[in-house]
Parts: sequence; structure tokens; C-alpha cells
Amino acid sequence: MPIPVSLAARARCVAASIALVGAAAVAAPSPGATQQALARDSCDGLRRAVAHDQGGAAAGPLFLTSYRTTNASGEPPFEPALAGAAFTYDNALAGIALLACGDRAAARRIGDAVVRAVAHDQTTPDGRVRNAYRAGPVTEEKPALPGRWDAGRKQWIADAYQVSTATGNVAWAALLLLNLHQAEPTPAYLATARRLLAWTEQNTRARNGPDGYNGGRHGWDNAQRAQTWKSTEHNLDIAMAAAWTARAVRAEGQPDAAEQRQARTALDFVGRMWNPSEQRFHIGTREDGATVSTEGSGLDAQLWPLLAAPEGSCAWVRSLDWVEKHHRSGAGYGFSREPDGIWTEGSAQAAATLVARKGAAPEALWQLLAAQRASNGLYYATPGTRISTGLAIGPDSTGADFFYYHWPHLGATAWIALAATGFNPFTGKTIATGAVPSCPA
Repeated sequence: MPIPVSLAARARCVAASIALVGAAAVAAPSPGATQQALARDSCDGLRRAVAHDQGGAAAGPLFLTSYRTTNASGEPPFEPALAGAAFTYDNALAGIALLACGDRAAARRIGDAVVRAVAHDQTTPDGRVRNAYRAGPVTEEKPALPGRWDAGRKQWIADAYQVSTATGNVAWAALLLLNLHQAEPTPAYLATARRLLAWTEQNTRARNGPDGYNGGRHGWDNAQRAQTWKSTEHNLDIAMAAAWTARAVRAEGQPDAAEQRQARTALDFVGRMWNPSEQRFHIGTREDGATVSTEGSGLDAQLWPLLAAPEGSCAWVRSLDWVEKHHRSGAGYGFSREPDGIWTEGSAQAAATLVARKGAAPEALWQLLAAQRASNGLYYATPGTRISTGLAIGPDSTGADFFYYHWPHLGATAWIALAATGFNPFTGKTIATGAVPSCPA
């Protein structure tokens, strides 16, 4: 359907204002006792994950396990494909959260693993990252991919999604490296972030329909195919990473035109996904990459634009009303529209966004997050046995088979640490103790 030009123009205004400070601001209140305890405990959980996965290697590149069960009562049977799998998105979040926790050395170990993975892919060193790697110290030149030997079937079992490359995961790998580079300038981090963004431009740019970036590449190396749908969340990630990279390379006297164009393209797409009549973001497009998907709703697609570009997006703040009406689940929030349960990670994202946009999150939300801590220091992905997202894992799925389970999750733990410490992964800056933008009522 036709998209009003004003929406694209609004997105360009947001892009131009990303690096600016809002003229009107209100002082954020000091964190309460529950939030402070949550910051301490979630940071402790991340450090325990590093200690657990590093084995005897106290230094060097490292990937962290995404799901590590405790076999406690209430945890469902574990999925064998997840054993020892280190998802790139979870590790990028964990690295940024470790920075927020003050553990730069541990964060750099994850960043160094990403740099090696980009430089030395198993088969295609073209600037991509895979969706997952084998957890643990990275001692090989080419980081190993997840998988397991099935003695009964006498064959190696791997997962097609894990060895694929999703656009959002590439962008989050770049955001980790940009956060690290900002904390301690390192040429390899900035150069690798640029290479990751170049991969998305060369491999996922799709000008049909709303110009933007599609879902990435899925499948085995000899038969990968494009994911032709486009995601609001993925494009937001690219927009923020590209804009940040442009600023960084410009500060070093390097040309930044490619990254600036990429940031504008991706953020224009996000702007086109804003529905002014419903005051919310559409989740993206259908498989054709052109038809806007209007039925579903993703919590991250509603929240991240507010967290990523708060200084110029006052019109978008109204999506918080949509979130309250359509994503609320008890004291927290669910992934999908009219959710079937609480999504811990998304509830932490909501807390972070409320801190950024309103100055504070409700005490009940902090208490809900605190209650999800498992005995190994990680936080459960959901309090319930299972929640649905309404999404499919990949094109080979026969239905909406992407679920979150009651398993301790690195990504949930990292988002809780980011929210509780008040650290914005899209900017590398603290939001909880500074000033927050004030938008007209």
C-alpha cells in the first residue's frame, strides 16, 4: 500500500537527531533497591557464565552458551540442538552488558571472538557472522559451528538456522564492536563493524517495495537462500549500527558516505512501518518484501525505536500505549500481540525503554524480573513452561515454531543487566542517571 512521504521524512529527521541531546529533559530518579539488586545479581550471573564457559582458559576469545539448564523442577526437557550453542545475538548482548557491568576485559573476549569469526569463517570469509557458534574458548583459527555427533545414527547433526546468517544478528555483532570501540578505541573492532555492515549492504539490500534490508540468508552453505521478508527490528538495528559507524569513521577522518546512506535507508524503512492511525509499528513485510504485515506485532519492534533514537521520535512514544494494551502479560510483557505468557527478555527491554522515555520503570516490573533468576545466575527466558512468538524459525518450518521455554537464558540475563544498570546498547551510554527527553503530551 502507498506510504505517505511524510513518514520517510520523519525517519530522516530522526536519523539526523540521533547524536543530539533533547532540548527538554526531566531528571531521572535514582534507582530503587530492587533495581540496584537486580543490576548486581544480573552482572554476577554474566560473570559466572564467563567463568563457567571459559574452562581453563582465563584469557582469549570466548563465546558463551545461550541456554544452560539447571535441571530444576519446572524446566522442560532440554533441546539437544541448543546444548553448547552460543547464539551471536545473545553473545553480542552479553558483551555489551558486561561493559555496563564494568567488566571490559570479559566483554573484549567476546568481541575478539566475533572479530575472529568474521575474519575466518568456516567456508565463506565474506564478512558475515553465523547465527551461532560453538560455546567456549575459541582456540581454532576458524571458530567452530554448533553441532553434535549422533552415535546411533553415526552422523554429525547440525541445525540449519544456527549455521545461517540473519541480518539482525550481523547488526548486533557490529553494535557489540562499536560499544567496545567507544569504550577503548581498537582499529580491529571498527574495521570489522564496517565489514559486517558492508555484508548486509551487499547481501540483504532489497529495493522492492519499501527499500530496506531483508532477513538474511538461510540454509546450508551449498544451498543458502535469501529471506525475502523485511523486519522492522532488523532495519532498526542496521540503522543504529550504520549511523554509529559513520560517526566513528568520520571522527577518524575517513569517508563515511556509505554508512550514512545505509543508516538513512534502514531508518526510512522503520519510519514506513509506523502506523499513525494505530500509533504503533508494523513488524515488517510479508515474504514478498513489499506487502506490509499488519496483523501481528512484535514487542521489540515497538520498543527498540524508542530506546535507539529517543531524541527525535516523540511521535513514536505513543507506541507505549499499544504495548500496554496489546503486549501486557501480568506484571510483564509478552513477545506477540495478545501474548500467551511473559517474555523475560522483552520485559527487560520494556523496563529499559521506560527508563529512557519516562525516567523510571514500575517497581512491580523490576520485581518480576528479579524473580526469574535461576540457581546458575542466569534468568529464565519465561516464567511459564513455554510461550509463542507467532514467528517461524526458518523457511523450512511448517508453522510458527519459534518458542521461548523456561530455560535459563543468556540473552534475557543480558537485557536485565542493561535495563537495571540503565545502559543503552544502541548508544553505549548510561540512561538511568542522566536526563531523559521530555515529549509533549
